[in-house]
Amino acid sequence: MEATLVDRNTALQERNRKVRSVLLAILVANWVVAVAKLVFGLLAQSASVTADGLHSFIDGGSNVLGLVAMGVASQPADADHPYGHGKFEALASLGIGAMIGVGMLELGRMAFDSLLHDKHPTVSVTMAGVMVLTLGINLIVTRVERHYGEKYKSALLLADAKHTLSDVFVSLAVLASIGLVALGFPRADGLIALGVMLFVAWVAYGIIRQAVGILSDTARLDPAQVSQHTLAVAGVRSCRAVRSRGMEESVYVDLKIEVDPQLTTAQAHEVADKVEQTLHGAYPQVVDVVVHVEPSGHS
Repeated sequence: MEATLVDRNTALQERNRKVRSVLLAILVANWVVAVAKLVFGLLAQSASVTADGLHSFIDGGSNVLGLVAMGVASQPADADHPYGHGKFEALASLGIGAMIGVGMLELGRMAFDSLLHDKHPTVSVTMAGVMVLTLGINLIVTRVERHYGEKYKSALLLADAKHTLSDVFVSLAVLASIGLVALGFPRADGLIALGVMLFVAWVAYGIIRQAVGILSDTARLDPAQVSQHTLAVAGVRSCRAVRSRGMEESVYVDLKIEVDPQLTTAQAHEVADKVEQTLHGAYPQVVDVVVHVEPSGHS
């Protein structure tokens, strides 16, 4: 059993290394996109394009945060963190949500400034071309990041993929504003920026909600289903008090079972071992099972 646990820890560290590699590649792509949008947005004095650039820059910042967090999360369990460091990944996801919120406030400020002062951004074919190019890059980044997020069951990659996906919709909205400004509707720049702000707020809510669920130890497995698997083990008379928590890819379970009171300690322990093996087989994401054995009829 101990050898199996070591294998799981080794696999988890390898998974974390791969997640860091993906984040590093995404970081480069996000900052290339951010610089292009910021430069052309500021030159054209376009609130919506500049806001989109800030959003992309936050994408890059979230990747840096993720790399730092994954460096901590990949460390094995120790005396101070006996359950491992996996929740640092969820903390990073929470940080991403907070960064989006900060960016949302800046988007709102720029949008209102554009509307109240009736600023007229300068639209050019080059700026539109840059937006289309960065849109294509973001689509590729989103697809790649979501793929690896699902493959490695990484809350951080999936959260960042949602963030990058929001950048795709933002870019589409900004392209629409560029077209409207070119057609003679300059206030479209500020209005689109306001719409971007609301969309970003919704994305932030979803990411924070997911991270809070992990940090608050939301149940990861269906207790009824776990009980069904447990009761199928020979020697188990009842199962109750099933609890689960942790990350999606590393779940901890504890439960109470009742066995024949005539069993010896060694026999009862053997039943508990079979329960652990059964649950590990039924749920590959389970890294630890604690079985409390009680005699049948114990109150």
